Amino acid sequence: MNKLITAFAASLLMLSSAVFAEEHSKASLEHAQAAVEQGQAGETKKLVEHAEAALEHALAGALVTKGKQKNHLQEGANELEEAINHGNLGHGPDATKHAEAALVHIKAANENP
Repeated sequence: MNKLITAFAASLLMLSSAVFAEEHSKASLEHAQAAVEQGQAGETKKLVEHAEAALEHALAGALVTKGKQKNHLQEGANELEEAINHGNLGHGPDATKHAEAALVHIKAANENP
């Protein structure tokens, strides 16, 4: 009986982790897309705001997932950090390029949940 309860609890934990990862991955995707759009529009400050939100969700998603999805979220997070750094320095075009690279990784993470 104890083994059955443990197995059931483990199954629920795995399912809930997958749900949390998917939610964070989708939120990261939305903010990364917005960051790219703002960067292309020349709105570096707004790019940084969306990149920061995307970064937060990408890191949270990477904590509760594994495999290729985790790798893509981590690589996306690295690119978002670069986008934020360049954006804070006023380097709009460079920030936009990093946001675009992040978007590629985050899209890949969302395709392979």
